[in-house]
Amino acid sequence: MSFDLVIFDCDGVLIDSEMLAVRADVACLAEEGIVQTEAQVLERYTGISIAGMTADLERRFGRKLRDDFVAHHDAQVSTLFETDLKAVVGIETVLDGLASPICVASSSTPERLRHALGLVGLYDRFHPHVFSSTMVARGKPAPDLFLHAAARMGVLPARCVVIEDSLPGVEAAVAAGMTAVGFVGGSHCQPGHADRLRGQGAMLVVETMAALPSALAALPS
Repeated sequence: MSFDLVIFDCDGVLIDSEMLAVRADVACLAEEGIVQTEAQVLERYTGISIAGMTADLERRFGRKLRDDFVAHHDAQVSTLFETDLKAVVGIETVLDGLASPICVASSSTPERLRHALGLVGLYDRFHPHVFSSTMVARGKPAPDLFLHAAARMGVLPARCVVIEDSLPGVEAAVAAGMTAVGFVGGSHCQPGHADRLRGQGAMLVVETMAALPSALAALPS
């Protein structure tokens, strides 16, 4: 492969978690008297940190959410993960076949990353190279998190390729000067999402993890 580092997003790329998180979003917001459909949450908040989501909600609805909203939401997500979370099909084989360094750069908190990746047996494959948006000033779609990951891994941004399922994630990768590869194999991805990722700047898009190695090999350096 012609890159020195592969950066993986977590939710929707390593784990098929987005619809579980959306279920928690909708339920927790309903308790706040805020009605949002799953489709609305997916459209607006996929790839965005919980801090970014709550800040946007408070701006949109003109009031503060309950003080323990984030903790309550995290507990709901954790419960769903314990029973229903699965790794993305084929990710273990992809990781086994990569010769280059790898890391995770996710909008999730370190605690959620440790828990979720641990549940599906992936945490030890990446630890200690697991980077959270809580480590930088600005989350996706700002480039800060990807630049932080590259710096910690000792790799120039131009030598990094990012695997992302979300529009904010692809936007952040492109803004960081990295090559973005879109992934639409998660259960949350709707028809037309591949075109949206390309429109945001993804150099190519893959529908399955099985297709990722050959796609990476074909990317220009």
